[in-house]
Amino acid sequence: MADLRLTTSSFLVLGVIDKLGEASAYDVKVEAGRTVAPFWSVPHAQVYAQCDRLLAAGLLSQVRQESGRGRRVLALTDRGRCVLRDWLDDPGFVPVEARERGILKLWFGARPELIAPTQRAEHEKTLGEYEELADSVGELLTSGQREALEFGIRYERMMSEFWEWVQSRDERAPDR
Repeated sequence: MADLRLTTSSFLVLGVIDKLGEASAYDVKVEAGRTVAPFWSVPHAQVYAQCDRLLAAGLLSQVRQESGRGRRVLALTDRGRCVLRDWLDDPGFVPVEARERGILKLWFGARPELIAPTQRAEHEKTLGEYEELADSVGELLTSGQREALEFGIRYERMMSEFWEWVQSRDERAPDR
């Protein structure tokens, strides 16, 4: 494993399988889409590739199910559990890359009066969905899951306020 470079996607796969106990690559894809996708998306093909890499590295074990299509069910090995725990315990900081398309458009000269209303509305819609989720299942979430959801709420609130600012600033600006 000395030359195996684990990425955040690797740890996403390990974390999902750890939470589920055991899972197929398809199960990992579905669970990631259901849970962490709003703040960390991973392409489906990458989930399958990561499962293969982690299996080859000895961080996952597999069992073929006897019934049905003989799908491959994966579980963390003791080594995989240790690697995941070490990653979870590492306080290291990696700066966030926002990757907001609307911001990139502003940078290259998009007209704020055209993009700001839609950007604001979409962030407000997502904010509402997160707040509704927090109200409906907040007590069922682990502390870490609740904190991650709170991040989403605060991020969407900040982005909504930002686009409101862009929009109001543009309304005060002289004609271009």
